[in-house]
Amino acid sequence: MKKWTRWQDWVAVVAGLYAALSVMWTTQAGSSTMLMVLFGVLLIASGVINLAMPGTPAMEWVQAALGLLLLLSPWLGSYANYTDAAWTSWITGLVALVVTALAIKPSTEEHRHHTVSPSH
Repeated sequence: MKKWTRWQDWVAVVAGLYAALSVMWTTQAGSSTMLMVLFGVLLIASGVINLAMPGTPAMEWVQAALGLLLLLSPWLGSYANYTDAAWTSWITGLVALVVTALAIKPSTEEHRHHTVSPSH
């Protein structure tokens, strides 16, 4: 797997960027601003790490967890009734979760391929 080429991680980065920046044009309430910026920035960071170091399944799982947290954040942060912020969190979180789920198996296989020890 080459660095900086996995489309799934680029999509997760864009989803995180959209979530973090959308607080500028969506109606915010409760903890929406904090949670959307936090999980958006963390998604960007995890995506960049995954792009720079492909074949790191643990980081893929972290990215999946961040996507799930962003998806759940309207309920966790009491802003599920604020349509703009809630739908942005649900969609960007789901997108990040789905593309990361698609990347976990190839990342695990790449990791196994590079960590197989020679038999004696």
